[in-house]
Amino acid sequence: MTGFLLRRLLLAVPTLLGVTAVVYATVALVPGDPVAAFLGPGAPPEARQELTERLGLDRALPVRYADWLGHALTGDLGTSVSSQRPVAELLLPALGQTLTLTAAAFLLVLLGGTALGALGALRPHGPGGRLSGALSTLAVSAPQYSVALLLIAVFSVQLRWLPAGGTHDVFGSGGPADLLRHLVLPAVAAALVPLGLTARVFRAALGSVLAGDLADGLRARGLGRAAVLRHCVHNASPALLTIGGLQLAYLLEGVVFVETLFAWPGIGRLLYDGLTARDLPLVQGGVLVVAVAFVGLNILVDAAHAAIDPRVRS
Repeated sequence: MTGFLLRRLLLAVPTLLGVTAVVYATVALVPGDPVAAFLGPGAPPEARQELTERLGLDRALPVRYADWLGHALTGDLGTSVSSQRPVAELLLPALGQTLTLTAAAFLLVLLGGTALGALGALRPHGPGGRLSGALSTLAVSAPQYSVALLLIAVFSVQLRWLPAGGTHDVFGSGGPADLLRHLVLPAVAAALVPLGLTARVFRAALGSVLAGDLADGLRARGLGRAAVLRHCVHNASPALLTIGGLQLAYLLEGVVFVETLFAWPGIGRLLYDGLTARDLPLVQGGVLVVAVAFVGLNILVDAAHAAIDPRVRS
């Protein structure tokens, strides 16, 4: 197990280097002048030259990347051009908000996905199976943008049950209950597609086990329905773990739209604002944090998979 984890960690190093290099080059080569975007087209030449040198835009791209990477390894992600604050100082609270939203959405994915998948596997040709298939297909196919707007229109505008954005009411208590009310709609919008995919994968995995020799052998030994189902769920759990880990990573990277639409102050919203303002240090630092979190989650999922199924270790 130790050797397996070491191999995964060693593979993570070139992955992170490749991601940071590609993103750094892509952001740096995006058309537009970040200096003019921040100072305006009528800025004096002295101010433009000073900001150009401070951002390192007067040096070659490989030199700038090597310098940025060296500082990033020490925890220094630079200074945001738009806010004049350290990038790390902006990213840490935003990361906490993103993790909160991701955790809430992932909980919905696990609960809803396993319930729908089990319903379809237990009654594949009955009303429950047809309902499971219809709901999972609808969840995967429904445009996230339209669903999010529909949630806001119904539950915020018409019924006025839930707030449409932010994390706390201006004149609210600011406690966990207030946060939970603001968390419901963005979590549901973010969880929709991963929930449908999880349900379909778990339905296929559990249905295959229930129709296989393992289930027949357990029934022949006289085990009850609940015991057979418990053993079959255990054997189908690696598939659930794999798809769950992928969907967790998808949620972590894919909440940019949800955070922007629901005014959730996470990394996605911060990256959107940074791209709009051409704030290169903020964008590059934010992408690095997301990439590290993504790779770390994949390593944890691989470790859990190896713990459940020893064949994975080889």
